[in-house]
Amino acid sequence: MSEQFPDNSQETREQAGRDLATLVYVIQAISLFTAIPFFIGVLINYFKRGDVRGTMAESHFRWQIRTFWFSLLWIVVGWATVWIFGIGFLILGISWVWVVYRVIRGWLVLADHRPAY
Repeated sequence: MSEQFPDNSQETREQAGRDLATLVYVIQAISLFTAIPFFIGVLINYFKRGDVRGTMAESHFRWQIRTFWFSLLWIVVGWATVWIFGIGFLILGISWVWVVYRVIRGWLVLADHRPAY
């Protein structure tokens, strides 16, 4: 008879990592309409990063963290240029579409049990 996987098995860690990554994708999707959850999602990424190290979810955490920081950068640039150059609204719009793309693409790749790149 084979033993059950212990709670800290690689399979259990993979599933827990996918669950956390899914939660953060949901939070990021909600944050498309209100910004506060975006910060909660990245905090989860940073606090739980060690738990997913060595799993496929590690790449998704990296993807989500980069999505957060780059979108924050472009939001700051967009707001800084709204009144100066007037192109800020275009930058903000493109940034929003880019986040939508990143959330959808990452979530679909996660659903296929593949790492994010």
